[in-house]
Amino acid sequence: MKTTLKLTILLFVAVLGISCNTKSQSQTDSISVISPTEFKEKAVNNTIIDVRTPQEFSEGHIEGAVNINFFDATFLEQISKYKKDEPVFIYCKSGNRSGQASKKISDSGFKQIYDLEGGILNWVKNNNEVIK
Repeated sequence: MKTTLKLTILLFVAVLGISCNTKSQSQTDSISVISPTEFKEKAVNNTIIDVRTPQEFSEGHIEGAVNINFFDATFLEQISKYKKDEPVFIYCKSGNRSGQASKKISDSGFKQIYDLEGGILNWVKNNNEVIK
């Protein structure tokens, strides 16, 4: 009886570990953190989403970006208007929010998410223009 219980628990833990690992792997596969140079090259004619607040967005943003505030209650609803099988380019101020947003977007089914390494601060540091 004790052996059966131990085997059942062991099997449960193994299955749980595999399922968690699979989710992390698929999420990792769909999210790429890329340099400002790569972002600039690859984002041409693709969807660019600035996940900062409207105030931050108005202070300067990447040309062609749309503003979808990560903190807005309708964030995922707004994101869902875009095609999940097309690339999405995400950025914030420093990379923290866009990292969190990328995970949420990946969990909702987006396949190709490109997150700007270091956010718009790194973008500007690398002598790229912003629109005000």
